Amino acid sequence: MGTTSAESKRNKTIRRIFTAAAKVFSESGFAGARMDEIAKRARVNKATIYYHIGDKKALYAEVLHTIIGEATEQFMDDLQGNESPEKRLKVYIGGVIHTMNRNPYLAPIMLREQASGGRNLPEVIAGDFARIISVLTEILEEGEKQGVFIKTTSFIIHSLFIGGLMFYQSSYPVRSRYSNFLPEPVKKLGADLTDEIAREIENLILKAVKK
Repeated sequence: MGTTSAESKRNKTIRRIFTAAAKVFSESGFAGARMDEIAKRARVNKATIYYHIGDKKALYAEVLHTIIGEATEQFMDDLQGNESPEKRLKVYIGGVIHTMNRNPYLAPIMLREQASGGRNLPEVIAGDFARIISVLTEILEEGEKQGVFIKTTSFIIHSLFIGGLMFYQSSYPVRSRYSNFLPEPVKKLGADLTDEIAREIENLILKAVKK
């Protein structure tokens, strides 16, 4: 059965709410975000948000879970059929970079959570991150067993990789403002994680873990 016009309208409304909420949460953090502002940017009234999703806490959890949970499901599907640990690691890296590019508000939201000690981090998101790290752990351990990767701590690799991506994206406004102080190659870098940058990151991670 196809999607009805009512369902399609509802889905479009929810997507608008999620997009507006992600932007407001990235700008103001959970504590500073106001439902009035989210509703205004989503072009809906607050009652619509409460009806479809719930309060601010529920909205915050849904926004993050939609981004991280769906991305995890996607690259787990993409990992199927890739037998080589090296290929699986490349798929993993590519999937995360793709997610970060599609969701530019994710980095500032998560950096705020890190700075606050995860004060407002929903439990469901902790579970999503645990799945992501478990996938990476499995890839690295299998590579070690096959003799292609060195013994590493997956969380350190995860921190180097994810932390670097988040800092790269979130530092763009600062890099733009103070570009005169930066070396020429750094001035040319934009906010997006381009294919060239993605390949460089991929090569650096692979060099770090390969025997």
